[in-house]
Amino acid sequence: MRAIARTAAILAAAATALLLATGSAGASTGTEHDPVSTPDATTASVLVTKLTHSDAASRLRSSGITWSSSGNCSDRSKPNCTSFDQVNLATIQGAQTLKSATGCALNVTGGTEVGHASGTYSHYNGYKLDFALSSCLTNYIKGTFTSIGGNKWRAGSGNVYYLESNHWDVTFYNCGGC
Repeated sequence: MRAIARTAAILAAAATALLLATGSAGASTGTEHDPVSTPDATTASVLVTKLTHSDAASRLRSSGITWSSSGNCSDRSKPNCTSFDQVNLATIQGAQTLKSATGCALNVTGGTEVGHASGTYSHYNGYKLDFALSSCLTNYIKGTFTSIGGNKWRAGSGNVYYLESNHWDVTFYNCGGC
């Protein structure tokens, strides 16, 4: 029994070290204010499933979620594109859960492309999506979730919704009850 517990502890430590090591690798720092908050122990997940842009786009499309970019492109290496390459499955499922719960039209305006702030729970690492502002989405978030100050609201799932000047910046620690 002790051997199993010790092995589990070693695996958990290795997974945490891997997550922390990859959290800052490759992420680009941009001028956008992109707060990164740390989830509590019940919302964090160490192992994540990454999707290709094509798979993520297909999943969003099947839920009626649209996306756009100022550059009309999906190249992850260009900040004016909207890319879903290497997005977390739970992030896409979280967007689908949000669409289902709100009934609002959702348009993703930011994904995993460079140009956002770095950090473990960042856009580049697949945890965040930006959504275009709409009164439907804003009313739902403000009326349903708990205000935690600083233009941020936390869902019961632990996901954090941050109202920036021209979009909602959402950190999906999990799928939001999918």
